[in-house]
Amino acid sequence: MATYLTPGVYVEEVQSGARPIEGVGTAVAAFVGFAERGPFHAPTLVTSWDQYAQLFGGFTEGTYLAHAVYGYFLNGGGAAYVVRIGGDASAAGAARSGAGKDAGAAQPVELGGFLVTARPGVTGVSVEVADAEGDSPAEDRFRVLVRQGDQVVETYDASTRKNVRAYLVTQARGSQLVEVAEKRGAAPSRPANGTTAVPDGPAAGSGAGSGAVARLSPAEYVGDIAERTGFGGLETIDEITMVAVPDLMSAYERGAIDAEGVRTVQLAVIAHCEQMGDRVAVLDTPPGLSAQAVRTWRNDEAGYDSRHAALYYPWVRVFDPAVGHNTTIPPSGHVAGVWARNDAERGVHKAPANEVIRGAVDLEIRLSKGEQDLLNPIGVNCVRAFPGRGIRVWGARTLSSDPAWRYLNVRRLFNYLEESILLGTQWVVFEPNDDRLWSSIRRNVTAFLTEEWRRGALFGRTADEAFYVKCDRDNNPPESIDQGRVVCEIGVCPVKPAEFVVFRLAQFSDSTSLIDE
Repeated sequence: MATYLTPGVYVEEVQSGARPIEGVGTAVAAFVGFAERGPFHAPTLVTSWDQYAQLFGGFTEGTYLAHAVYGYFLNGGGAAYVVRIGGDASAAGAARSGAGKDAGAAQPVELGGFLVTARPGVTGVSVEVADAEGDSPAEDRFRVLVRQGDQVVETYDASTRKNVRAYLVTQARGSQLVEVAEKRGAAPSRPANGTTAVPDGPAAGSGAGSGAVARLSPAEYVGDIAERTGFGGLETIDEITMVAVPDLMSAYERGAIDAEGVRTVQLAVIAHCEQMGDRVAVLDTPPGLSAQAVRTWRNDEAGYDSRHAALYYPWVRVFDPAVGHNTTIPPSGHVAGVWARNDAERGVHKAPANEVIRGAVDLEIRLSKGEQDLLNPIGVNCVRAFPGRGIRVWGARTLSSDPAWRYLNVRRLFNYLEESILLGTQWVVFEPNDDRLWSSIRRNVTAFLTEEWRRGALFGRTADEAFYVKCDRDNNPPESIDQGRVVCEIGVCPVKPAEFVVFRLAQFSDSTSLIDE
């Protein structure tokens, strides 16, 4: 309380006990994939397709990241983080289309398990390996100087450790002079100091060399938490709520990663979402599978069981400006946009299904009701084409075997409620742990959940039926107070979707009306 020394009138601001809880955002996507340019392993915020194109380039044949981001914004997405991994997108596309098989391609130079080649049209290149700068650099660190003639054009502080930002293969992906790839079956080691000449690259436009893409390890996606690469780089960004890896399938198509690698990466993104607790993975099925093959893949090969993941099938056909005609792409980017649009128009409690996918002109395969009967019970969300109603998402399930977490909107609603309450009650920390604090917590949480109930997010004729909040002496005994803990127990009854709508029709004869007359 202030001390007053001079007679007069004073005004004091009194802190109200009510601290309103505000709802957090529910639709911020993260995309991991291949791009034409831009920073590697650095989560970058983009809020529009134009901004993405300016930073990472446009559509590139044989890759899906650009299509996914475009479909996300087209369908209502508002913000997204992009993590560029792998090789140059144009090189990836060339590899998928068969380029790079020219017998006249220059032979690479090996440096400690790395294969170094000159880019097409580049001549007079040499590479010098030197000690890293500093008093006592780590054993895996070194310096690479790329010369053209007598001039040093590019310099890299590099490492032999995979999944770190300084990894030489990653560092050199922005090079204008050389391409560096990992030698298959070799364990990279620090190359010896010295200068090595690199054979001239093939003639520009020949396609040789650019398609020689090394096998892509799942570790490229998983990354390293300490170095903030791959999925690890997303852990520091709290607002992300959904994660998609569309270019996992383009790597699979061109043979850069095998089926086991696909499963490894998808399990890793699921684990990332489960660890963060407030995210859901948007997964794609492998390309070219029939409904029966997807059922087999889902049950026998993938076998995922997670309340933090959703799987969509089949792939969608969209227009591809890179090739000038329609192409088939994974649906995850477009679906993430549908989630965002659904959240904005109806709310996160509404199942993101029975919604049109904007930009989809057709499907890889048009499913029948009988085929969806095989897939819906095992958590495969189908995309269906309906006469006169367009192409729509026709499923809203997670990959969980637990019936309590079967529906996607329930999982995402709880993510929203948990994160909102968590952020909205930070003021509680270090407050006096007594009845007044417990009363304030009850009041604030109750007000927030009451508003959610009024919006239709919770099931019940009254607020008392929809939720309860308990924070009193019963769940805060003296021993809990002595430990500095405040326990608030909250129970909510979520609204579940009307997935199966049944109308029962029967004949009846109203003979009583004749008797009454």
